[in-house]
Amino acid sequence: MDEVEAALDDVNLSRFLGLVQEFRDDAQLIIVSHQKRTMEAADCLYGVTMAPGGSSRAVSEKVR
Repeated sequence: MDEVEAALDDVNLSRFLGLVQEFRDDAQLIIVSHQKRTMEAADCLYGVTMAPGGSSRAVSEKVR
């Protein structure tokens, strides 16, 4: 899902995160997000950074 929660207010973001919690044991979810609360609910975060010169580098961090 690509920034599916970007335009949500706090109430609806909480509802969305509740659904993520509900499905987390039965499915793998890949969510593109800039929302801190969504990232805090993740088991693992992936990111892409751009180095000087324009080359990209992928990074990952296990959260739980």
